[in-house]
Amino acid sequence: MADKKKETQEEKENKKSMEHTEHKHSEEHEKKEKKSHPSYKSKYEELEKDYKELHERYLRLSAEFDNFRKRTLKEKADLSKYGGEQVLLSLLPVVDDFDRAMASMPEHEECASYIEGITLIYNKLLDFLRQNGVTEMEALHQEFDPDLHDALTKIPAPEEDLKGKVVEVLQKGYYLKEKVLRHAKVVVGE
Repeated sequence: MADKKKETQEEKENKKSMEHTEHKHSEEHEKKEKKSHPSYKSKYEELEKDYKELHERYLRLSAEFDNFRKRTLKEKADLSKYGGEQVLLSLLPVVDDFDRAMASMPEHEECASYIEGITLIYNKLLDFLRQNGVTEMEALHQEFDPDLHDALTKIPAPEEDLKGKVVEVLQKGYYLKEKVLRHAKVVVGE
């Protein structure tokens, strides 16, 4: 029986020795693998570099998309705000013609019904323009502003306080909301 215990103890020691040897062999094998594949570190660095490059590309693309989205929203807002600008601008010569016609109408009683009809049409046209954000620009006796006025000529100012100011409006200017739709054509005093 003592022999059996001895054998089992010997077996245990052999097993430990074998495990220790196997463990040493596996560590040595890993070291050999690392030595035979020195590219682990360089492969890691290469992958890390690729990751950083892709991440930067993603950030740039994300920023570009965000800018595109904001620009598109602004363009849509401008389009809805100023979408009918060309139509409204093409109606302004009609308003000018009405102004000239109203100024030259005779004031006879026989023409009263015609004048009233034309005045109603004129007022409807002006109401339509106002509803769409078109307002008349005040220019007469205002300081000359090249952003608002087109000076067609300069004349000597009839009064001293009119120097550098608009003395006559040849064609009215208009705003579309806060934007200049048409510049006023004016005569400036000097």
